[in-house]
Amino acid sequence: MTQAPVDTPADAEARRAVPPVICYPNDTLPVPDMALYAAALAQAELVETVVAAPREACAFRVPAGGFFRIRSVEAPQVGDLNLWNANDLSERFYSGKTRALHGTHLTTGERMWSSFPHLRPMATIVEDSLGWYGIDAYGGSVHDVIGTRCDPHTHHLLSGGDQYHHCCHSNLTRALVDATGLTVEAAAREVHDVLNVFMCTGFTRDTGQYFMKASPVRPGDYLTFFAEIGLLGALSACPGGDCGSEHSSDTARCAPLEVDILRVPEGALKGWSSPARNGYDGSHGL
Repeated sequence: MTQAPVDTPADAEARRAVPPVICYPNDTLPVPDMALYAAALAQAELVETVVAAPREACAFRVPAGGFFRIRSVEAPQVGDLNLWNANDLSERFYSGKTRALHGTHLTTGERMWSSFPHLRPMATIVEDSLGWYGIDAYGGSVHDVIGTRCDPHTHHLLSGGDQYHHCCHSNLTRALVDATGLTVEAAAREVHDVLNVFMCTGFTRDTGQYFMKASPVRPGDYLTFFAEIGLLGALSACPGGDCGSEHSSDTARCAPLEVDILRVPEGALKGWSSPARNGYDGSHGL
């Protein structure tokens, strides 16, 4: 059924001209001690490097008060990152609330927040080698929390039935199975919306559609995080490579990503403590 044309009201321009209001002013958010984190990072020692192979994912663990760094190697490559509380998978990264608090893309000094009822910082970005990129003429930027993750269900819907098993959702599921011993079915339910590391995305100005473009990432670029709580992470090397044309592909050039785990010496984080879960009293209704 085709909708009949809608007449433009006389006050249309006045309605459009109403100024916006920020939904979640964030000037009262807890401020991370970036100087403390920088000093600790300068003393940190590399203890392990984990590799996400092309079109696959890796899992890794980081203790509270440690660092992890995602590095581009060999060729431009984007990755999909999931985080869980290492001791409680029900506490996971909440991309929607992170987006509401910080914006569509993350960079140094911003945080990955966890799901309800915890709603606390899971990780803080302390270094971003692509921090220079900003927002380009198309409205694109890097490290987004607006996309979900490429997944086989949507791929099947849009491809007319093609069965593809290396979407990031599938890769993350397999990595979580390997790390926890969960069944595939159980692990798939724990996989969640991601931080799209190095991915360059935005919304089109005319139709408001989510777009991607070739990432500006180059070998040697990195994104470094401070673990605010003990973390289990999983990172997928997206099958779209730099996502310059497609994100579910066996033909796009795809490269590995590496995750460095760094340990901080005792005493380097004097005065820091892992954040407590959100203090809202839910006894009057969740």
